[in-house]
Amino acid sequence: MDLIPFSDEVVSSLATVAMYGRGAARVAREGRRRLGREERIVFVVGSPRSGTTFTAGALGSLPGFVDLGEVRPWRAAIPRLFGRGDDDVALPLRRILERVRKLGLANGLRGVEQTPETSFVLAAALQAYPDALAVHVIRDGRDVAASLLEKGWLNADQHGVPGYDASDDFWVEPDRVDEFERVSDATRAAWAWRRHVLAAFAVPERTVQLRYEQLVLDPRAAATALAPRLDVDADLLAHSFGAAHSSSLGRWRRDLSPEQVSDVEDEAGDLLAALGYDAG
Repeated sequence: MDLIPFSDEVVSSLATVAMYGRGAARVAREGRRRLGREERIVFVVGSPRSGTTFTAGALGSLPGFVDLGEVRPWRAAIPRLFGRGDDDVALPLRRILERVRKLGLANGLRGVEQTPETSFVLAAALQAYPDALAVHVIRDGRDVAASLLEKGWLNADQHGVPGYDASDDFWVEPDRVDEFERVSDATRAAWAWRRHVLAAFAVPERTVQLRYEQLVLDPRAAATALAPRLDVDADLLAHSFGAAHSSSLGRWRRDLSPEQVSDVEDEAGDLLAALGYDAG
């Protein structure tokens, strides 16, 4: 029997349903429901491998919250929305997130969205949700570089392989694209950290900074600082943060070669110093 091929439009629609369905299923699995509409979304932003996933999970475990994860259609939309005015970006972002929340029956819960690339459209995301707050997780860029190198996401041998999408690097400065392709893997990792961290400073009045090192070493202090901004119980938040482990702190000292450390500090040394991450 001959198979009838789907049209491009049908394939695109099926892919869209799959993307939204996965996010909605994740929300629905939380098994919590609350009537009404909750507009106090929390956007967890910062560089990939900075502890954003752990932080969002800790917040999402609190009563009245739900961890939305990295919403796939949201993340997919950011490269094409990046660079537009906030007014043009806010509504599409809201439509995406509201669809996921509706399908997951989670409109009454405080959604925690944890896509690192949200850093680059943060002003628009906060415009879309006037009652929302951003939590900017900051981690030593050298530890982030070590983790990114281990994952291989930015390594030269990943560019051009099946599944690689050049739009993933939308955040690279247009006048440095060729340079980005030529530099070492460690430099690209530091580059990603620098760009994400700086982007996440976009709306300081609606953003609270959370140092990953403090979260790990002193969860009580980290929770005490953050809890009032989120209007949550500090004891509950400290308990959630207490699940973090310290084995990854300072990993760059054992995992990066001297040449890689030099590359990272050449690319992002000024920002490391400004954030108080001392050399050595």
